Amino acid sequence: MAPNDNQPDRPKGRSLKPLRALWPFIRPYRVTLALALGALLIASGAFLAVPVAVRYVIDYGFSADDAAAIDRYFLYFFGVALLLGLFAAARAYLVNWLGERVVADVRDQVYRRVIRMDPAFFEITKTGEILSRLTADTTLIQSISGVGLSIILRSSLQFVGALILLAFTNLQLMSLIVVLLPVVLVPIIAIGRWVRRLSRESQDRIADASGMAGEALNAVQTVQAFTAEEPESLRFGDSVELSFRTAVRRAKARALFSTVATTSLFGALIVVLWVGARAVLSGDITGGELGQFVLYAMFVAMSAAMLSEVWGELQRAAGAMERLLELMQAEPAIQAPDHPVSLPSRRDGRIEFDQVCFSYPSRPDTLALDDVSLRVNPGEKVALVGPSGAGKSTAFQILMRFYDPQAGRVTLDGIDIMQADPQEVRSRIGIVPQETVIFGASARENIRFGRPDATDAEVEAAARAAAAHEFIAALPDGYDSFLGEQGTRLSGGQKQRLAIARAILKDPPVLLLDEATSSLDAASERLVQEALEYLERDRTTLVIAHRLATVLKADRIVVMDQGRIVDVGSHAELLQRDSLYRRLAELQFGEAEMERFEPRVVEA
Repeated sequence: MAPNDNQPDRPKGRSLKPLRALWPFIRPYRVTLALALGALLIASGAFLAVPVAVRYVIDYGFSADDAAAIDRYFLYFFGVALLLGLFAAARAYLVNWLGERVVADVRDQVYRRVIRMDPAFFEITKTGEILSRLTADTTLIQSISGVGLSIILRSSLQFVGALILLAFTNLQLMSLIVVLLPVVLVPIIAIGRWVRRLSRESQDRIADASGMAGEALNAVQTVQAFTAEEPESLRFGDSVELSFRTAVRRAKARALFSTVATTSLFGALIVVLWVGARAVLSGDITGGELGQFVLYAMFVAMSAAMLSEVWGELQRAAGAMERLLELMQAEPAIQAPDHPVSLPSRRDGRIEFDQVCFSYPSRPDTLALDDVSLRVNPGEKVALVGPSGAGKSTAFQILMRFYDPQAGRVTLDGIDIMQADPQEVRSRIGIVPQETVIFGASARENIRFGRPDATDAEVEAAARAAAAHEFIAALPDGYDSFLGEQGTRLSGGQKQRLAIARAILKDPPVLLLDEATSSLDAASERLVQEALEYLERDRTTLVIAHRLATVLKADRIVVMDQGRIVDVGSHAELLQRDSLYRRLAELQFGEAEMERFEPRVVEA
């Protein structure tokens, strides 16, 4: 299921069970965890031994008959402190290393899953929401699996150990502690659940603000072109203000939580001390025994306070893990079958659409492709033309297997692409989209995206073929020049030539060109057309054409309208018999050009 705050059935995560999902990430590092637990046991043992020494110092150390005893006890103290310091440091390092390692693995797995999701997933999931989960939520996991885990383990061990030693020290006072603890812990746990709910709301509001900011910044030139900076700033400000108000509510709840926890715990300790002081006065226990009991009681109180404090973080981490699990458990609608059929080793590039019907998930009642049948032979160049919404881009999306048709089938080299591995299908297809995607990397890496194992010489050869070498060489660092986020340092035509170089480098048997020369000036268009004509030799090429002048040399032109194929033929043939194509041609060529294709009547 795609994560979406608008879903009414979104899990609220009212338990700590989601944190169990961390175990598969911890399991590979069991040795590190065991070493950390060993260091924890030794450090906690040394810590719990301190009150015993205090008791003996008080009861026996201040004796004139054995003055050397005080030296022995303080030497013992120093040894315990040294042991405690060394193993506490070892525990802290190992646990923090484990936390960093676990969160790195969580981030890696979440990203690996998300990057493989199909377009339908991203129709209902904001990119900002995903980024928030990869950053804010994993940071919470990092906190609880590192420092938080260390606190939980140490405090739990010391809490239990101190309680047991309290019983050995004085059972009567211990029974009082046991009675008071539930009275203290019940309100702490109740308020902690409230804090957790508000924490989740706060994270959601932060994600909303991040998504809004990302959307505007990705289209910053459009925002500025429409002088919409102030409205967008106000919209973001409202989102931030809502996030702030939610965070303030969470802060108030946490303040109440801390007040109740601290007052309750130390109030219970004061009661126990009062009872113990009365027992010393009556001679029931010694001063050293009371001192030992007080220290253990303080250990219990401090450990309980730490556990109650980390309880809120534990709940926040559980909520964060819920959100991450939604991503890790999301399944793409487009997957390879259990036993995929391999494509033929011979890469002919034969394509066939056989009675294909398709509706987008967001528009299930509208057919984007309606009973489309088309065969494209190896090496053939076929152009798809028609008005906006005719289904041209959808045909590309189906062929790339970003979506699966509801009816009919699409074959590549005779194999139904739904029976093949999508990655193998896409490896045989090169695409130059109308809206070019340039990554925030060097020119070389942007071209090499088409084939990661390509050599520098092959990258440069592809750039030359796409008429991109000249402008790349003129950049400050040539092919190693950083192109800026989304290629902000390049013109539209330069971006397009980089995209063409990327497709040339991939060297696929099938080319998909979505008006690949639409952003070029006349001189660049001529050079790129020559490169594309060379590239199209012996390759199957599908072209989406908005400008009919670019497809006059196509082997066939397919006219589409409202998701259907209405006619197929050459430019001249379609002018004679297809009214839709003739109307499109008249709009682009004018009367003078149209006369070249009018039938000539020969008089007898």
